[in-house]
Order: sequence, then structure tokens, then C-alpha cells
Amino acid sequence: MEGKPERVVDYDELLSSAGKFGKYQLYLFFIMGPFYIFDVFAYFSQLFMTEVSPNHWCWIPELENLTAVERRTLAIPSDPNSRFGYSQCSTYNANWTEVLSTGQYPNTSWGVQQCQYGWEFNKTEIPYPTISSELGWVCDKNSYQATAQSIFFLGSIVGGFIIGWISDKYGRLPAATISNMIGCVAGVISIFANNIIQFSVCRFIMGMCYDTCMMMTYLLVLEYVAPKYRTIISNLPFAIFFTFGAMILPWIALACNDWKVLSLATSVPMALALLAPFIIPESPRWLLSKNRVDEAVQKVVNIGKVNGVPVSAKLIEEFKESFNNQKIEESTSSIEIFRRPLTRKVFICVCLEYMCCVIVFDALLRSIGALGFDFFQSFTLISFTEFPSLILITLTLDIIGRKWMSISSLAICAVFCILTAFVGEGLPSVICAIIARFTVNISVSVGMQWCAEVVPTSVRGSAASIVHICGYVATCISPYIVYLGNFIIWLPLVIVGLLSIIGALCACVIPETGGKEMPQTFADAEDMILNQKFFDIPFLEKKKVKHVTGEHNNSFELN
Repeated sequence: MEGKPERVVDYDELLSSAGKFGKYQLYLFFIMGPFYIFDVFAYFSQLFMTEVSPNHWCWIPELENLTAVERRTLAIPSDPNSRFGYSQCSTYNANWTEVLSTGQYPNTSWGVQQCQYGWEFNKTEIPYPTISSELGWVCDKNSYQATAQSIFFLGSIVGGFIIGWISDKYGRLPAATISNMIGCVAGVISIFANNIIQFSVCRFIMGMCYDTCMMMTYLLVLEYVAPKYRTIISNLPFAIFFTFGAMILPWIALACNDWKVLSLATSVPMALALLAPFIIPESPRWLLSKNRVDEAVQKVVNIGKVNGVPVSAKLIEEFKESFNNQKIEESTSSIEIFRRPLTRKVFICVCLEYMCCVIVFDALLRSIGALGFDFFQSFTLISFTEFPSLILITLTLDIIGRKWMSISSLAICAVFCILTAFVGEGLPSVICAIIARFTVNISVSVGMQWCAEVVPTSVRGSAASIVHICGYVATCISPYIVYLGNFIIWLPLVIVGLLSIIGALCACVIPETGGKEMPQTFADAEDMILNQKFFDIPFLEKKKVKHVTGEHNNSFELN
């Protein structure tokens, strides 16, 4: 028929013609590494800036010439109900100059008062000054750390909306650059904070860059690869770079030996994002969503040149004609997702599933201290679980699929969370907790990729930001879940286990996206939802395809 292309050529086919996995894709693989490390710094550095030794007691200036044990024995009242056997927030009220001169011993008749001159801390646990130890955020101020963390996530909500809007309006690169520069500035000004209000303001600003400082480049690279290698290039960098950043952060903190130096060391490098527009290409899919077809095609041609696989002029013309003949989206607002019943139902389930995942992830993270190991070593070991979980995802996600990988990992996580609550303290509970953390790592990583694959290109950036904003809100809840352990010791892990089950049920509603092209339009997204099957498992579908004759697009073949 005249005016119609000889055949329909979509973007994935055009992209595959430039080389499925060559030098260009390897370049993108490594260039996104620093952004994963920046994300680690943005989130986890606050833990090492505010952590305080749980073993602390009142500081008595008159007793500074005594040893720590002698000061504690003489001046601190015993408390059998305390974790360490003595009061951490009160001291005897005595004339210490007279006590030293007369050689008196502690007497129960002495009065007791709150700490007047601050605290001293067991430095074998946290060997450097943190803002909490400097400003005395313990005892009646022990909620300040949680307050600062909550305000950090409030900043993440605001930043998620702003950076997501910038991403869809002006492109992935401007959004990534702005987000990282916000983090850089926030980290630098944090060192001037002298009270909880100033520090919280700084953490609010830092929160605005959390996740978006990495997510924008994640989306960009995800939109640059064909379905066949999408899982590899989106998960393997996370396994390598995010895990590497998390494992070295405790030792960076120890090397800095001061929370202010640590703040600078983890924020100033984020200024390197200013180089991003010069070394990273803008997303062709975003360009297509703005009808900048020639620019998008040129990006693909450049990929072909680097990979040594020229893109044929005929294929380019067929793609342009196919693109011009497709239905134009009437709206590019993320509100459009909620106007359509099919996309609304699925997107709400995506948000709920991701919220359950991050609550479980964060609650288990906050329980590291319960393992009874060195704080820095514990963080390193727990962080290492990211690597094998993501390697497993990279090798099996396109075989098992997003849906059943999420359902199975969340189900296993639920079992081991509940077991952790009842097997008792010691090695059994540690093993259960590590397995639970390993499986929730899988579900969080799958959810991150899944949310970007079920929505159209025109709203992908803002939709991904909304999902992550829901995650930020959920993370604000997890500290209160953990706090319930003060009343019923097994309750937090049981709640976390139940949330894992709820997340698995939500995953049942979301369509499988493994091996399928990402929807370009809302019509594509609705077709994918309508055509889904509950037992849509990629490796089973592949077996069926082998017995079907007809046209076969190799760019969507799964290995």
C-alpha cells in the first residue's frame, strides 16, 4: 500500500542492527560505574556520620586523669537493666575534688543527676568523632539521628519529583548532572552544621539527590540496549559498582577518621557529573519521545560506527517511516498513567511491590547491630550479599522472568524473616537474617528494573521517580517497625515477613517484561498488560517459539 513502509521497523530492531553488545555497550557499562558509587555515598554515608557507640557514659572533667574504667566505676551509678550494667545518662552528684582527695568510694546515699558535661564513648566501637558524639545526640536526644534520616527521605520525595520532571522535560543527562551537583553542595555545607536543625536542612538537600543521582543514568543506559542484553547491562554494573562502593565506604570512614572529612570525601567527587554531557550520549528513546527522530537515529549510527557495524540506510528509512506512521501520544504527563484503568492497576501494584521491598530491605539493614559483630566488618559483609544476588539476577532473570523471580525471592524472604524471629539468638538467627537480606536484594533490584519496563517512554523518567518516591515514603516507616521490638521482640521481623508476602501478591498482577521491547506508547503498554499470562515464564515461552514457524526477530532472542 502506498505511503506505508515495506515493513514495520521499531527502535529495538534499529538499535540491534548497530551491534547487540560491542565496544559502545562496554563503554556505557563502565562509564555508569561512578554514579552507582555516588548513590552509595549519598545514602549510606549519613550512617557513618551519625553513628554513635552504644557504650557511653557521662563525662566528668575533674576525673580526666583517671582511666576510663576508674572514672566509670567511681562516678557512674550501676543499672542492672542497662545493656552494659551501668547508667548511660546519669552520674553521681558529688564534689569530685573532695572525693579524689579523701579517697571515697561510690555511696548509694549520693544523689544522682543527669550528665552535665557531655559524654565519653567507647572508641573501640566507633573510633572517630561523629556529629552525634560531638553534639551529644544520646539519651534524651537519641532520636535526632532518626529525625535527620527521616528528613533526608523527605528531601528524596521532593527531589524525586523535581529530578523526574527534569528527566522527562529536558533529558536524562541534565537530570543526572543536576542531581549529583545537589549532592555535592549538600555534602560540603553539612560540615558547617552545629545543631540538629542545620544538619537536618543539609540532609534534606542531600536527600534530593538520593537515587536520582544514579537512576537517571540507569534509565539512560537501559534505553540504549536491546532486550537481549538489557538485564546484563542494567544489573551487572549494579552488582559490581554498587557493591564495591558499599564495601569500601566503611573503610573510607575509618581512613577519614572524622565525620566532616568523610562528608567531603563522599560528596566532592559527585562534581565529576559535570563531565557527563561531554562523555555520555543522551537517550535516543527520550529523543524519539520528543519527536527528534534525526538526532535519535544519529545516536544509533554512532553506535554502529564504534561497534564496527554500519547501520544500513534502507533500515533507517524504514524506521523513520514506521515511526512517522505510528500513533502519536496525546499526553506525556505521568497523570496519564492513572487515567487509564489498565496502566493504573499495574502501576499501583508496581508501587506497592517496591514499597514492600524497600521496607524489608531497610528494616534488615537497620538490624545489622543485632548480629553482634564489629560494626564496620558487619556492614561490609552484609553489603557483599548484593554481589551474588545481582550476579544471580544477571544470569537467570531473563530465564525465570521478572514476575516469578520477584514472587519466589519475596516468598523465601518472608520465610526466613519469620524464622529469624523465632530460632533464637546466635548463629541460626544470623544465617536466617543473611538469607533474608540476600533474597530481598534480589527483589529490590528486580523491582527497580521492572518499574522502568512497564511504562511508556514518554513518562518513564517521571514514573520511575514516582515509584522511588513511594519507596522513600516506605523507608520512613521501617524505623518505626524496628522500634516495635522494644515492646514485643519478635514483632518487627514478623511484620517484615508479612510485608514480603504482600509484595509477592502485588507481583502477581504485574506483566512479565523479560525479552519484550519496552513500550514506546500507552497503547503498547496496554497491549502488554492485556496479553500477559500468569505463568508467563521466558524460558518456557522460548521453547514454544522454537516450534512456531514464521517471522522471527533475532534481536529479541534470549540465551
